[in-house]
Amino acid sequence: MRQNYLFTSESVSEGHPDKVADQISDAIVDLFLSKDPEARVACETLTTTQLVVLAGEIRGKGIMDEAGNWAPGVPEEIEQTVRATVKRIGYEQDGFHWETLKFYNNLHPQSAHIAQGVDSSGNKDEGAGDQGIMFGFACDETPDLMPATLDYSHKILERMAADRHAKTAPFLEPDAKSQVTLKFEDGKPVAATAIVVSTQHAKGYDQGAQEAELKAYVKQVVADILPAELLSDATEYHINPTGTFEIGGPDGDAGLTGRKIIVDTYGGAAPHGGGAFSGKDPTKVDRSAAYITRYLAKNIVAAGLARRVTIQLAYAIGVSKPLSLYVDTHGTGTVADDAIEAAIGSIEKLGGLTPRGIRTHLGLNKPIYAQTAAYGHFGRKAEGDSFPWEKTDLVDDLKAALA
Repeated sequence: MRQNYLFTSESVSEGHPDKVADQISDAIVDLFLSKDPEARVACETLTTTQLVVLAGEIRGKGIMDEAGNWAPGVPEEIEQTVRATVKRIGYEQDGFHWETLKFYNNLHPQSAHIAQGVDSSGNKDEGAGDQGIMFGFACDETPDLMPATLDYSHKILERMAADRHAKTAPFLEPDAKSQVTLKFEDGKPVAATAIVVSTQHAKGYDQGAQEAELKAYVKQVVADILPAELLSDATEYHINPTGTFEIGGPDGDAGLTGRKIIVDTYGGAAPHGGGAFSGKDPTKVDRSAAYITRYLAKNIVAAGLARRVTIQLAYAIGVSKPLSLYVDTHGTGTVADDAIEAAIGSIEKLGGLTPRGIRTHLGLNKPIYAQTAAYGHFGRKAEGDSFPWEKTDLVDDLKAALA
């Protein structure tokens, strides 16, 4: 494993067109789970100029019957949820406005052939909602046990969004991207070599004193987020490097659910199985197994068993037990990787890492997903029912299993 290198990760704001789509899809997941904790949801969203389109498959009590008939009032709730999400993000522009955009709902009943593989019946346990491989990761680069490049990229945009909503930076508009490049020595971040921030802005903030104000503001945000020892006169800043950025969000580029899977996970510092999260209920292992692998990885690092760890799980559609469990501590482990694998397999509360076992242990059948759909699914603060995969409550169990 290389110890000296440059590494870069990016993030996108809640107003990025793909993230608008993700947030709408997850708001629909939350709406349906609030009606039926066992609801099945696969909701894709398309956003473009003054348009939002939903498509996908659903099932749930009080939502839609098998013939595709909506329960009374649900279509209106769906549209209200979509418009409220766009309003919360802050889009009130001619090219994309929560109140005047056109909306189309093309959700329909879940395929009976998919349902038969997932549903439990007789002696058959509930199966995975699809085949696939999922990866989890954790490292000790930040207190959140996340890759530093991604952690800082997210936090820069979170701060900018908070200032925009608070109207302390009224020149900011919702769409933005960030990118952080760090220099690593002996595997530790020692310097920020480049910072890139592109933000949609109010008219006129691409020239003269107003441009200078915007750039000074961004540099101050970076200084507030990154540790001071990483920044120096040698740090390169690229702030709105293309110039004017007044047209943004879905008006500037179409958005689709699930196109920011590296932003959502580990910023390229770890492998990705390829499956997106947003718009999916937790029977889909693309989502739930990615959450449990992060949970396991974070607890391994928090327990001092490794400084860096990657975990893989694999599933077959309709089969409850995972096909494989893989642990790689990248040479940083204090015990053997196969011993950690065995320890995970011996912890009964994990339910054998079956789809239902994962959902039960983490409490995933709840409307907790809209808040995951911007600024990353991992490295967030676990509070109440939110982000349960970020808890480090498995540390003692891992240590006991390895004793």
